[in-house]
Amino acid sequence: MLDALLQPWRDAVSDPVQAQEKVLHRLLQGYAQTEYGAQHGASQIETISDYRRAFPIGDYDEHYKPLIRRVMGGEVRVLLNEEPVGWAITRGTTKGESKFIPMTPTDLMMRISAGRAMMNYVAQSGRYDLFEGVNLNLNFPSVVGTVEVGEREVEYGYSSGIYVKHVSAFTPIRSAPAQEEIDALGGGKTARDWEARFELAYQKCKEENVTLVGGVAPTALRFARYLWRTHRVYPKDLWQTQVVTLGSVPGINTRHRPALRALYGPVAIREIYGATEGMFGQQRDEQRAWTPNYDLFFFEVETRRGVKMLHEMQAPTRWSLGEMGSLIVSTPILPRYKIGDLILALRPPYFRCIGRDRWWTPLRYGWDEFTTLNLGRL
Repeated sequence: MLDALLQPWRDAVSDPVQAQEKVLHRLLQGYAQTEYGAQHGASQIETISDYRRAFPIGDYDEHYKPLIRRVMGGEVRVLLNEEPVGWAITRGTTKGESKFIPMTPTDLMMRISAGRAMMNYVAQSGRYDLFEGVNLNLNFPSVVGTVEVGEREVEYGYSSGIYVKHVSAFTPIRSAPAQEEIDALGGGKTARDWEARFELAYQKCKEENVTLVGGVAPTALRFARYLWRTHRVYPKDLWQTQVVTLGSVPGINTRHRPALRALYGPVAIREIYGATEGMFGQQRDEQRAWTPNYDLFFFEVETRRGVKMLHEMQAPTRWSLGEMGSLIVSTPILPRYKIGDLILALRPPYFRCIGRDRWWTPLRYGWDEFTTLNLGRL
């Protein structure tokens, strides 16, 4: 089972050129069924060059927000070739507002790729006993509120909660608490709301064999500190966790590594690189960087020398860092979407997201590498 789930990823990493061409043609078939795709001639596109000429690069605010508002109002085929099964909001903000991203059945099933980090760890280590335990579910609520769009009221929540709610049955390990139990506490974002979620997780898991912790790195750290403040125990006192698969912030393997191991014990750390828009890559081994899901998404980057494929980025040399660029990802929903993350190329096939695409991000990354004594090492 593990080989069947992991082999498409492994094959794509070994030949990203062919994998990306296949992904593009698959995506174009979906785009051709939408108004936006038809407007840009998706059904006539044959090559990557054709795709770049036909489809513009678009960010959320200026390009996709008006289209998404129309989808929320009921004009599904403007951008989607399937009915949405949920509406996800970002934890961060864009110009003071959360982004709304529709999630379709196809998109949702692709998010199972987040489990590749854990499954690859099991396949490499032989620790199949991980599946005898439970995954500590510290994910965000799948429903936090509603928004009125025209005469319709649309429920929205966080992508991680929606993912767990819909596809947990397809993953080989049980999650606790159940997502429905988390949702029942409501969608509040105050400290008291999070303490209620943390207490639920403690009560549901204190007698369980927690072998896996997955989710957002800052939340995992906050939960561990809550346990000490409230119950005078750390996660390492309760469980012998094997692996943590965490995402959402840069520096999980460098800046946050000491705290994670101090609180959770000598766990294997596996970084997930994803966002509300999709799960784009995950760490595959002890090398402290992630490897793209070349078999699922189409990846480009905007660099100082123009737009190129992610796998074409220049690796570090003896005299320079690897190439940096702003990620452009094509998903089943969003063609050529400029997500706003700055990507650093390491030795193939490894990459790091070093932060948001801001002028100061490379400076902050360099400072973090210096203070953690990592200095660019994998």
